[in-house]
Amino acid sequence: MGQLSERSAGAAWEHLRRLPVWLPPALLTLAVTVTGLGSAQLWRDELATWSAATRSPGDLARLAGTIDAATGPYYLLMHGWTRVFGDSTIALRVPAVLAMTVAAGLLAVLGARLVDRRSGLFAGLLFAVLPGTSRYGQEARPYALATMLAVLATLLLVTALRRPSWARWAGYAAAVAALGLIHLIALTVLAAHALVVLIAWWRGPDPAGVATPAQPDAERDRRVWRWLVAVVPVVLLAGPLLVKARTQQSRQLNWVHLARLDDLTALPGGVTQSSVVGGLLVGVAALGAARLGRRALLPVGAVLLPVLLLFAAGTAVPLWVPRYLVFVVPFACLLAGAALAAVAAPAALVVVVLAGLLGLPDQAALRRTHEWPRSAPVDYAGAARVIADGQRPGDAVVYSPRHSWLFLDLGIEYHLSDPPRDVLVTEDEVRRGDLWAAECPQPAQCLAGTTRVWLVVSGRHAEPLAAVSGAKGDALRTDFTVTQVWQRPGLTVALLNSRPER
Repeated sequence: MGQLSERSAGAAWEHLRRLPVWLPPALLTLAVTVTGLGSAQLWRDELATWSAATRSPGDLARLAGTIDAATGPYYLLMHGWTRVFGDSTIALRVPAVLAMTVAAGLLAVLGARLVDRRSGLFAGLLFAVLPGTSRYGQEARPYALATMLAVLATLLLVTALRRPSWARWAGYAAAVAALGLIHLIALTVLAAHALVVLIAWWRGPDPAGVATPAQPDAERDRRVWRWLVAVVPVVLLAGPLLVKARTQQSRQLNWVHLARLDDLTALPGGVTQSSVVGGLLVGVAALGAARLGRRALLPVGAVLLPVLLLFAAGTAVPLWVPRYLVFVVPFACLLAGAALAAVAAPAALVVVVLAGLLGLPDQAALRRTHEWPRSAPVDYAGAARVIADGQRPGDAVVYSPRHSWLFLDLGIEYHLSDPPRDVLVTEDEVRRGDLWAAECPQPAQCLAGTTRVWLVVSGRHAEPLAAVSGAKGDALRTDFTVTQVWQRPGLTVALLNSRPER
């Protein structure tokens, strides 16, 4: 049986060897990420993407002036996408699928350029089977695009350092500028780029496996200046975005805590979406770094420097969110691929398969829900079906809480083509230039004349009216009685009827 398995793995390796190095990782990533693409509902962050992407460019500009400026370019990109392909769950997530697919192929090419073909191939295959690749490759958010652009920019840097020309540096500049517009924090990868460029200038020929040997001093100097010129566009484009995002931090990241040391130990599991797989990746990557020696400088720097920079900033300012660092995962996979390339091909493929098998429970869980923890899904679609099945003309809807990152109103509206009248809204989120609508300051007056209200409350409540706070809760308890209550995961829906006049 063992000999049969070894022969099968050997035959698989022979087939892989004949293909372009980028093709197997790209195809595997595509196959994995499209599996169950529409199974999990849009979660809260994706609902924000939907809300923003379906606005006009002018409305998007107003939104960026109020909140989420850092994500504004991504929203504009998704606006164009939805105009062509629609706003279904699958349509919203396809750009992330394509980005992760391209990232896997580019990673394989980068590994082949920096180390060898085997390293690139195993790096790409390992990247494809990580639960984190599926998680962020199935999410309508910018992390997959940032991952792709980080790998692309690094590959273009290696190309420009080895075969310098203004055209190659221009390609690098464009990739870095796009990276900054899509995900500001991903620009921390430039720290690794700068380190490699400076060492190449200081130490001479091929100090980190990225430059051609025995180049004249004048050419080494030109590489430094060309790199500096290449990062000017990102400063000009992302600089104002960074300044604006800084002013919105208190609203945008009011749920984030200052970073602690134990956050570093949890990071591998966070970015790979599996503690076991994350630990395996770190261990194999460490072996790869030891094998590569000085050639590990670029991938090690691309992993450690963004992590350390964000952690240092996060100890002073609430910034530490593990998913912001997803773009470092391909570089860890590159190091791991170098370790796997040092062993027999069948054994390396076994490690890749093992990583995939260890991640299967997490792969299955993330296709049920994108919420965390996975045991706490929010069933917007189920709540919307309850309302759709019982809705009558003239019905109203009330959400509690309104100003919450759960986006109860967006979740219900996404799943209902004709939702009940949002009776308490005085200015919707589009006109307000925000992610949340403004509610009536005197709810009793706004509810006057309404006979039936659908109440949507976050959490599970036997008595949903008691869960509504403030003047809104007082008005509902005074003028309405609960007719029926439905429990759905993460949500409670209640039908309220007005009290008869005395």
